[in-house]
Amino acid sequence: MKLPEIIKKNKKYFIVAIIILIAGGYYWYNKSKSSTSQVQYVTEAATKGTLTTSISGSGNVIVDQSSNIDPTITGTVANLAVNIGDKVKKGQLLFNIVNNDLSVSAAKSLTSYRQALSSLESAKANKKQASYDYKTRTSAKQKSALEQKIESAEASVASAEQGVISAEADLANQRSNSAKRNVTAPIDGTVNAVNIKNGDDLSKLSSGSSRLVPIIIGDLGTLKAQVQVNEVDIPNVSIGQKATMTFSAIDNFTVSGKVEKMDSLGTLTSGVVTFNVTIGFDTLDPRIRPEMSVSAAIITDVKQNVLIIPSGAIKTQNGSSYVELLNSGQTPVQTNVITGSSNNTETEITSGISAGDKVVTQTINSSTTSTTSTSSSSSNRTGSSSVRIPGLGGGGRPD
Repeated sequence: MKLPEIIKKNKKYFIVAIIILIAGGYYWYNKSKSSTSQVQYVTEAATKGTLTTSISGSGNVIVDQSSNIDPTITGTVANLAVNIGDKVKKGQLLFNIVNNDLSVSAAKSLTSYRQALSSLESAKANKKQASYDYKTRTSAKQKSALEQKIESAEASVASAEQGVISAEADLANQRSNSAKRNVTAPIDGTVNAVNIKNGDDLSKLSSGSSRLVPIIIGDLGTLKAQVQVNEVDIPNVSIGQKATMTFSAIDNFTVSGKVEKMDSLGTLTSGVVTFNVTIGFDTLDPRIRPEMSVSAAIITDVKQNVLIIPSGAIKTQNGSSYVELLNSGQTPVQTNVITGSSNNTETEITSGISAGDKVVTQTINSSTTSTTSTSSSSSNRTGSSSVRIPGLGGGGRPD
C-alpha cells in the first residue's frame, strides 16, 4: 500500500499524533522557560533566645607586676647568678658590680664624718671653757669680753653640728651606693630578660637611642591582657565587665576574664584614638605567655528571652526597617519591624513579627544563578550553636 493511501486511511490517527507532539513541545517549552526563571528563598525562623552584645579589642599579654633591674651606679658586671626563666625570691642576689671607686669614696666619707665629729667636740669644749671663765671672772670688762667669746663658741657649735649632719648624710649615701654593688631581686618572680654578661660595663648598655635594662623580673602569676579599644566604643566599657579572649598562637582556645582597669588618656596613632583596657584572666593557662597577641570581646549587654533573627534578614527603606516573611505561599510578604539591640550576626526584634515567623535570609534566582544575601559569621545564642556558612544570608537554616 502506498504512503498517501496509508495516510488517507489512518488520517484521524495522524491528526491525533500531531496534536500530541505539538502539546508536548509546548509543555516542554513552558517548563524549560519556567525553570530558568524560578526564584528560591532561604528562610530562618525567628526564635526566642539570649542576645549578647560586645566590643572588640586587640593587643598583647602583659606582666602586670614586673621590675626593671637597672642599677644607678656604674661598674663591671661580675658573678651573674641568673638566667632567663629562673624563679627568684625577693632579696636574692642577681649579680655583683665591681667598682673600686665606691670603696674609696666610702672611706673618704667616713674620714670626713669622723673629722666633723671631732670638730663638734672641740667646739663644745670651747663653749664650755668660755662659760666657765665667764663665771669665775669678776670685772665687768672681763665679763664683756667673755660674753662675746661665748657667743662665738655657740656659733662654732652650731656650725659643727651642721657639718656632722652633712657628713653623716654623705656617708650614708656612699655606703648605700657601695651596697648597690650587690644587686638583688626587689620582688618574687621569674627572670624574663637578661641583657648582661660577666665583664660588661654597665655604663655602655645602650642600643641606638635607648638603654637596655640589665635584667627584667616579672611575676607570671599577674599576667593580664592589655587591648586597645576604639574611642567610639570606650564609653561603653566599664570595670567588672566580662570578656572572652582568644590567642593567635593557640588554636581553638578561649579564656574568660573581666575588665580590671582602663586608661584615662587615649593614644593617637595614624589619626585613630584608642584606649588601653586591662583584662584579668579568670584562670591562668600555662600556654599563655607574655607578649602573646590576644583578641578580646568585652561583653557590654546580655538580653534574655528576646526575639532574635539574623541581622542579614533586615532591610531598610525610607528610614524604616522591614523583613520579608514566607510563612505560606510562594511569594514573600514585606513586613515592617522595630529593631532593638544587635551584634555582628543577630538582631533583636521588638515589634512586627512573632516567634516562628520565617524570615527570608537569602534569595536565589536560578535564571542568572545569582544570590542575594547578607552574610554572618557566627551565632551568639546561649545554649545553641549552628554552622554558619559565609554567603548564605547570615547562615540561617534553610527550610
